[in-house]
Amino acid sequence: MNERYNGEDYIIVKALENGVTIIGLTRGRDTKFHHTEKLDKGEVMILQFTEHTSAMKFRGKAEITHRFGTVTSEAQIR
Repeated sequence: MNERYNGEDYIIVKALENGVTIIGLTRGRDTKFHHTEKLDKGEVMILQFTEHTSAMKFRGKAEITHRFGTVTSEAQIR
């Protein structure tokens, strides 16, 4: 069984307030926004890093769970 890391991690985001924004950023020579989602309080989304997504940006208060643990963002939407 081959259990080598393939770089395609899953991330779980739970919105702790209305209007949490998730922004996916591209890989490649130039980093660009390629996808945006909005979550309301209590909504959960499962995300994945892929060959096209190299970074994600979270705006608003959310609980973010990933392979290293869980972190809560502190920014609140005004």
